[in-house]
Amino acid sequence: SPAGMVLSVLVILLLSVLYEALKMGKAVLLRRALLALPRSLSQEALTEPQEGGNSDPAQGSPSLMAFPLPFPRWFWFHVGQTLFHVLQVVLGYMVMLAVMSYNAWIFLGAIVGSTLGYFM
Repeated sequence: SPAGMVLSVLVILLLSVLYEALKMGKAVLLRRALLALPRSLSQEALTEPQEGGNSDPAQGSPSLMAFPLPFPRWFWFHVGQTLFHVLQVVLGYMVMLAVMSYNAWIFLGAIVGSTLGYFM
């Protein structure tokens, strides 16, 4: 039916816009993750800096001795990037599967959605 076709094209258009938005979100998260990384990648630099300035090595670092270990900020950015990537792959395959129906209107909906998503 014509109404079903219009709805299908709109859904593909929105999925394509969401795909492009996820690409941009992943890039923003990558930039934040890179800013959260320490300049030196030694094991000591990858842990969060301690507050309070306890410098006695005999007592040990509370963040290294605690169980479970708290994860540094850059790790959570990496987890977010991984989730964004999984969503982007799933949406990409969904749009590709719809385009492979060889329907010209669905194809145009995917192209227009990608264009709008990139423009936004």
